[in-house]
Amino acid sequence: MFFKRFRKNTSPEADQSTKDDNSTALDNVRDSDSDAPSPELESSPTMVDAIPDASPELSAEQPIESTPEPIEKEKPSLAFFQRIKKGLSRTSSQLVEGIASVVLGKKHIDDELLEELETQLLMADVGIDATTQIIDKLTKAVERKQLNDGDSLYAALQQQLRDLLVDTQAPMMIQPQFADGKKMPMVTLVVGVNGVGKTTTIGKLTKRLQNEGKQVMLAAGDTFRAAAVEQLKIWGDRNQVAVVSQDTGADSASVIYDALSSAQAKGIDVLIADTAGRLHNKSHLMDELAKVKRVMAKLDPNAPHEVLLVLDAGTGQNALSQAEHFIKAAGVTGLVLTKLDGTAKGGIVFALSERFKLPIRFIGVGEGIDDLQPFVADDFVRALFGTQNSNAQNTTTSS
Repeated sequence: MFFKRFRKNTSPEADQSTKDDNSTALDNVRDSDSDAPSPELESSPTMVDAIPDASPELSAEQPIESTPEPIEKEKPSLAFFQRIKKGLSRTSSQLVEGIASVVLGKKHIDDELLEELETQLLMADVGIDATTQIIDKLTKAVERKQLNDGDSLYAALQQQLRDLLVDTQAPMMIQPQFADGKKMPMVTLVVGVNGVGKTTTIGKLTKRLQNEGKQVMLAAGDTFRAAAVEQLKIWGDRNQVAVVSQDTGADSASVIYDALSSAQAKGIDVLIADTAGRLHNKSHLMDELAKVKRVMAKLDPNAPHEVLLVLDAGTGQNALSQAEHFIKAAGVTGLVLTKLDGTAKGGIVFALSERFKLPIRFIGVGEGIDDLQPFVADDFVRALFGTQNSNAQNTTTSS
């Protein structure tokens, strides 16, 4: 088979790009000597209820992440399934059209056809491990005479792709939290490298939670980029939620500590904390995430209740390396795949699912505020292959 030859000459790491144009901004970050925030050393936290009229300018060295317009008129919402289908159009062209061209209409299934299918899956960033698993199962089905032509192979492939994703379909649970008999905010920590869309994801998630009747507060924990703080303030103003922030360069753990203290006092349902974009291969920076978690535990031993890792689908196989490091450093509980609408590498969803078995909470399929969608495995595969939707799920789960 093609893969056996492919594996001899290639490794999963060979195609991984570890470039991050914004890495230099993180190299001089200092670790704090103590876990607990020191009020006398830190700037006073700022509760942001309004923002300046002008949008902050991003320097050339900052990661490219779109700043939302506070008075933007929302575009009419597409139907749920159609929105996902439109967002996945590039991946569909790369993966599905390529597969259909080599499979459909074939009267017989032979090694050459399976090899061509294998090649198409690898080219679409489905990943070596996931591709191997799929091809092995399809080959066994052919040997058992369960599949006898290209059309049956095409249908079986769709089912194999669904099966890969089904264990990672788990909505974000918004549940009341308690510590020492007191109601506490549900704390969601958002992590990831620079430029993947963390701040935008937070803004869109905030809107979704508000639509479900939740009171939300934001913590501007990315204190190393002034633009990141200003972007979060804009999202806070747009969604009419408070943002706790400090001056640029302040201790991120201190900001999040202050935000959690305020959220507890105000009876907030959900606190979403932004964090500085950091390189997954810089251990001293990754250690700061552990510090943030330790500091929060002083106010709520169970916090954070959710750690969302935001990944840019366009990075392809490099997302696997990022995920591996962040899972170890931050105890990731769920994934968010952004920018699926701008890439043909959406097959990385299957690779991530096969490797880590972590829930995929949301996928980003467009720039609109409603284009952060809960991940539903069946809908994802149906949208890729252009088949009719079944039971769309368009909410997080609250209790």
